[in-house]
Amino acid sequence: MKPVYSRILYKISGEALMGSKDFGIDPMMVEQVVDDVAHASSLGTSIALVVGGGNLFRGVSLAAGGADRVTGDHMGMLAIIMNALAIRMEFDKRGVAATVLSGLAVPQVCAPFTQRAMIEARDAGHVLIFAGGTGSPYFTSDTAAALRAAEFGAQAIVKGTQVDGIYSADPKKDKNAKRYETLTHDRVLEEGLGIMDASAVALARDNDIDVVVFSIHQKGELARVICGQGTFSRVSSSE
Repeated sequence: MKPVYSRILYKISGEALMGSKDFGIDPMMVEQVVDDVAHASSLGTSIALVVGGGNLFRGVSLAAGGADRVTGDHMGMLAIIMNALAIRMEFDKRGVAATVLSGLAVPQVCAPFTQRAMIEARDAGHVLIFAGGTGSPYFTSDTAAALRAAEFGAQAIVKGTQVDGIYSADPKKDKNAKRYETLTHDRVLEEGLGIMDASAVALARDNDIDVVVFSIHQKGELARVICGQGTFSRVSSSE
C-alpha cells in the first residue's frame, strides 16, 4: 500500500479510548490505537495525534451547571494530557519514539508545545502527541487539532469516530441519514454537519487541509484510509 498523504494529524475522541468501558481508559483500546498508528507510520507517513478528554472530564458540562468556564476548560485540558500520557506509555512499551507536547504548560509531566520542539521531534521521525488543547479556554480539541495540523504541516486531519464517515444526521438515531463520500469545507459549514466545530473546519479550509472521517473501531483501518482504501468520507477544497 502507498500512502496518499505523507503527513497527517490523527484526531481521536476521548470517548473512543473508553472502549467497552463506561468511563476512563480501556488499555485494549489504547493498544489498538497505537498498533494502528505504528502500522500507518511504517508505510512512511509522518503522524501526529490529538486526543480529546471526554472519557475523563468535560469542562463544557461543568460550565453548563453554572461553574466557571475557564476553570472547567483547564480541567478538560488536564484530562487530555492524561490520555496523551497513556498513549505515549504504550508507544514506549513498543520502542516507538513518541513525544508529548502540551499547549497547557505542565513541565513536570511533559514538554510544552513550541514550534521548534515540534519540528525537531517531527524531523527526528517521532510520533507526536499534541496534548493540553490550545492551552486557552473556549477552544475545543477539534480546534486544537486543526491548529496543530496547520503548524505540523499536515495534509489531512484524519478523524477516528464512532461511525464510518460523515452523515446528514446521526445514523444510529436516523435510519434515513444520508452518507457522504466527498464534501467541500464550505458545504460542511453551510449545512451545519457536525463533524468538527465550525472554527476547526474553517481553519482546515483556510490552510487547504483535508478532513477524513472513518470508524476507529475497524482495526488497521487507519493505514487503509491514508492509502485511499477502506471506508471513509473526505472533506477537501473541491468535491
